[in-house]
Amino acid sequence: MTEIANRAAIVTGGGSGIGRALAIELAEQGAAVGVADIIFANAEGVAAEIVAAGGTAIALECDVCERDSIRAMKSEAQRALGVITLLVSNAGATAFEPLTKMSDADVDWIFQVNLMGTVYCAQTFLPDIIASGQGGHFMATASVAGMFPAWVANHAPYSAAKIGTIGFLLNLGNELAPHNINTTVYCPGGVASGMKDNNQRYRPKRFGGPTSVPVDVPNDFIHQHQLRMLAPEDIAPIVVRAITNNRRIVFDHSDQRQIWLDTYQKLVLDAFDVIEQEEMASRSG
Repeated sequence: MTEIANRAAIVTGGGSGIGRALAIELAEQGAAVGVADIIFANAEGVAAEIVAAGGTAIALECDVCERDSIRAMKSEAQRALGVITLLVSNAGATAFEPLTKMSDADVDWIFQVNLMGTVYCAQTFLPDIIASGQGGHFMATASVAGMFPAWVANHAPYSAAKIGTIGFLLNLGNELAPHNINTTVYCPGGVASGMKDNNQRYRPKRFGGPTSVPVDVPNDFIHQHQLRMLAPEDIAPIVVRAITNNRRIVFDHSDQRQIWLDTYQKLVLDAFDVIEQEEMASRSG
């Protein structure tokens, strides 16, 4: 198990939505939390909530698209809280556009914040966690769009970035196990995080932002008739429980099991069926 109490934690994208809920839940379970966000005022608000409730937290400004920004954030966090041994890479952004209509900046931003931000956080924090000898945990927020990459139209860069995050965390877990550091990848299945309205506010200037334009979500997004939206406060205990129990992967919608079987399993089994038939035909011919 990974004990939460008396550890120092960082939550990127901690100023709103899922990140805010995770930061508050970690603090309630006894962690000292660095709330990191590209919008510093949001991080300040969440840190103030935690302190007002009797917890320990500091606000940190960080753009996870920039290694130097993460390094500066880590230095400030560790001066205030000590060695960070709970790392939650949660900052993210989304887009629903055909690839051929996306600009270079659109594509680059989606990959940088969703995939490379997680990689950069790992590179920055993990050496100190290993050197501390305290063990720890590295959790990242991916998406069911990474588990079901063919499920949502006009979502290719996002799905690719999120499936990359899943692969990165699952493989990195093997590398970190000898150091008593575990990994968890969280795949939200429908969380009312406010991203539709606030997504572009987090867009760095070098990628053409920020703006206040809402995300244009298609009407058929993730089979809306089957989608049950949860509040961030509902999922935070689920995710933190998975961290405590060193779960490699965690979902938040048990009722999506059949959808997963109907889509992903069929895709994979059909591919095996075809190659098996071709091999049999080759041997008989």
